Amino acid sequence: MALGDLSSSSSSTSELHVLAVDDSIVDRKVIERLLRISACKVTTVESGTRALQYLGLDGDKGSSGLKDLKVNLIVTDYSMPGLTGYELLKKIKESSAFREIPVVIMSSENIQPRIEQCMTEGAEDFLLKPVKLADVKRLKELIMRGGEAEQEKTSNLISPKRILQNNIFFFIIFFIITITIIFIV
Repeated sequence: MALGDLSSSSSSTSELHVLAVDDSIVDRKVIERLLRISACKVTTVESGTRALQYLGLDGDKGSSGLKDLKVNLIVTDYSMPGLTGYELLKKIKESSAFREIPVVIMSSENIQPRIEQCMTEGAEDFLLKPVKLADVKRLKELIMRGGEAEQEKTSNLISPKRILQNNIFFFIIFFIITITIIFIV
């Protein structure tokens, strides 16, 4: 399998580099857009297997010419065919080279035992879809500051106006991507 269809934004070395994993093209585009708005470098892949290839964890020594790229955060969908986001999380946390990279799981299903299982296995956070700009900004701050953002999250409440703006923005992007995909298909 070639890795030529990876999507990656241009970046400077000071940007947070996020690997986003989701089998849904719409969800990948939404999370990619939200991450780019938050000034992150983004690489997207469509499966857990492709993520392992990108990271060089698939056992094939020549599978990735991108191993030298530093990944600061991995955001993955929980439910994917083949290798699930939960299984990807476990493989990353078993790796001596990548276990320190924070992994965030996303899901459209709010199933408490699933959330607890992911957190127990080492997930940094569990986000409910649709992911919002406020979620991405909070995660970026958390990673960049090493946990200080968690304290700020409780002290700096987001205004209802800002929440409404973020939700409207998300739905506009979602609508545009959906219409684009309909016209492509």
